[in-house]
Amino acid sequence: MAFSRFYYPHQINVGQLIELPVRSARHAVNVLRLGKGEKIILFNGQGGEFLSFIKEINKVSIFVLIEAFMDVERESPLQITLVQSICINIKMDLIIRKAVELGVNSIQPIVTKRCLVKLSEKRELKRLFRWQQIVISACEQCGRNFVPQVLPPVTISDWLLSQGTMRKELSNEVTGKLYFILSPIARMRLSDFSKKLSVTELTVLVGPEGGFTSEEYNAVISTGFSSLRLGDRILRTESVALAALSSLQAVWGDY
Repeated sequence: MAFSRFYYPHQINVGQLIELPVRSARHAVNVLRLGKGEKIILFNGQGGEFLSFIKEINKVSIFVLIEAFMDVERESPLQITLVQSICINIKMDLIIRKAVELGVNSIQPIVTKRCLVKLSEKRELKRLFRWQQIVISACEQCGRNFVPQVLPPVTISDWLLSQGTMRKELSNEVTGKLYFILSPIARMRLSDFSKKLSVTELTVLVGPEGGFTSEEYNAVISTGFSSLRLGDRILRTESVALAALSSLQAVWGDY
C-alpha cells in the first residue's frame, strides 16, 4: 500500500512525536483528507524514510509518531546536473518538477542573452524559493528521499568560468563524465555514444526559447562540451530537457 509522503526538514528519530510543518499539515487535511490513526511516510533528505502514523489532529496542527526507519533509496546510479536557461514561469516550473521525477541531482538556472525572463534580485530570491518548494513537492510525489538542490541563477559566462576546462583529453572511460549541450544543429546523436561507456556523471546544458547565440554556443564548446542532437525535430526548451533526461537514463541510468 502506498502511503502519502511528507518532507520534514529536521532530524527524525524513531519514537519521536513530530508536528508537521504548516504547509504539509494543510495538504494532509484539506487535500488528502487524512485522519487520525492513518499511516504516512516522512523523509528529511538525509537518506531513507520513516513510517509514521497520525496521532493527533487539531485546528492548526498535525502530530505524527515515528514508528520505524526504512532504508529505502530510489536514486539512479547516474548523477545528472541540469543547467537550464531560465524561461517563463510556467515552463520553468514544469521543467524543474519533471526533471526531479526523472532523477536529476541538481539544477543550475542560467541567464543567457535570449532569455525572455529578467529577474531582479528580489524576484530572483522569490523564484529560487518557489523552485525549491517545487523540488520538495516532486520528491514527495515520486518517492525520492534525496532532495535535489536548485542553485542560485548565474549568467552563462560566469557559470562557464566557474567550471573551467572540462579536460577533453581524458577519455570517457577514465573520467566517467560527459558534458552535453543540446542543439538542433549538432551532428552527434545519442546513438553515437556507446552504451558500454562507464558513465557515472552527466552535465546537460539547455538553451532558452530563442536558443543560444553563436558566441554562447562556441564558448560552451570550447570548454569541452559535446554538442548533442535529439532527432530531426526542433523541440521547445521545456521539451528538450525532459526528452534528454529520459533518454540518458535509458542509456546509462536505471531505466
